[in-house]
Amino acid sequence: MIKDRMKKIKEIKHSVLLRKKEKSSIVEIFSDLIRSIERCQSELKMMEKQQKEAEKQAEDLIKELQQEITELKKRNTELEQISHTENHLHIIQMCSSLSSPPHTKNWTAIRIDSDVDVNSLYRSLTHVKKKLDGILKEKLSQTVDVTLDPDTVNPYLILSDDGKQVSHGDIRQDVPENPKRLADRSVLAKQGFNSGRFYYEVQVKGKTGWGLGVISESIDRKEKIYPSPEDEFWILMLKKENQYIAYDDPPVSLSQREAPEKVGVFVDYEEGLVSFYDVDSRSHIYSFTGQTFTDKLYPYFSPGFNDKGKNSNPLIITPIE
Repeated sequence: MIKDRMKKIKEIKHSVLLRKKEKSSIVEIFSDLIRSIERCQSELKMMEKQQKEAEKQAEDLIKELQQEITELKKRNTELEQISHTENHLHIIQMCSSLSSPPHTKNWTAIRIDSDVDVNSLYRSLTHVKKKLDGILKEKLSQTVDVTLDPDTVNPYLILSDDGKQVSHGDIRQDVPENPKRLADRSVLAKQGFNSGRFYYEVQVKGKTGWGLGVISESIDRKEKIYPSPEDEFWILMLKKENQYIAYDDPPVSLSQREAPEKVGVFVDYEEGLVSFYDVDSRSHIYSFTGQTFTDKLYPYFSPGFNDKGKNSNPLIITPIE
């Protein structure tokens, strides 16, 4: 009993340490991103100020040019009148008043100060984009090609020929006995993992119920599954169209503004991490953290009950774009 208690203390400390490490890493990433975005906002405000100054300068110069044009037109009219008069005395009088040219500016040296530094802002925005892309790329770099294992599929489920789709059929299929086959209405992937990181994506579009995650190789496959990390199940489920549950210890009900159409599953074996993502919105759904994996892990798929055709759409393992 003492050994068991000491082992439990060690597991708790390990879990706390991993959660602290993950939180610190996430805080650091987002703090850096926030600072980058704030710099971009500051540069954008400066650009807007410079743009307004350039627009004001342009307006003032246009007014001045229009005034000079008006003066030149007036002088031109007066000269036209002189050219048509035959009164020489009048011509002499007019020439004396028109002998000095109107005051004009040398416009060749005038330029609008419109050199707004867009390159600096572009570089800053590119930096932020690279940061965000880097986070996603880290997940995608561990992409694995997952296919469904017909030896594990429950008799009520139907697999596609390519092993990429599974749906629920209302009729039990005639399948041979196999110790790997699941009593629960689900199926596992052929591929198992006992180290490193891996990532895959599953289309859940149009479904009212499903279950995804990973399970340990050593689980009892002939019993109904009651998922929890303690029983070596790390599963996210959709029930009753809008009830999302992460079967942690205890289970966690999740609220999703929009139903994900494609779910990404990321596992870091050494870090004890299982994360779920909404692929299209690139948003995080839930993570099991601080887990201790000892056996090989297999991706788990449950298409849910057919529900009189309401949930007939298959789960589809999709290629990573």
